[in-house]
Amino acid sequence: MKPLRMAIDDYLALRRSLGFKLRDAGVALADFASFMEQKGAHSITTQLALAWAQQPRDVQPAHWAQRLSYVRGFARHHLAMDPNTEVPPPGLLPFRPARARPYLYSAGEVQGLLERALQLSPSSGLRP
Repeated sequence: MKPLRMAIDDYLALRRSLGFKLRDAGVALADFASFMEQKGAHSITTQLALAWAQQPRDVQPAHWAQRLSYVRGFARHHLAMDPNTEVPPPGLLPFRPARARPYLYSAGEVQGLLERALQLSPSSGLRP
């Protein structure tokens, strides 16, 4: 079986040949390979992927979720070569960005905005 670092390089080369840039993913997966080597691990496990993804501890959860998604994509590919590979399940590090609450203008506010817009002086033409 091919060492994990070489498998990652092959995976990135394949994806890049299909037109994907993978700048951030390439750096992250190289870091993941180093992490796996330090741990002496030969196969990807959900536990190891999660431990790696949650580094550093002082960043936003979105960063962790992104790191785990890089490993998940590679693990899906690598499963064909290493049946001991575990693919981290989706939703393991759930992250939903906070959406801005929409503000709905009342009819009176809309009318006021329109009236004020008509009072604007033309700076160079049809401003109101």
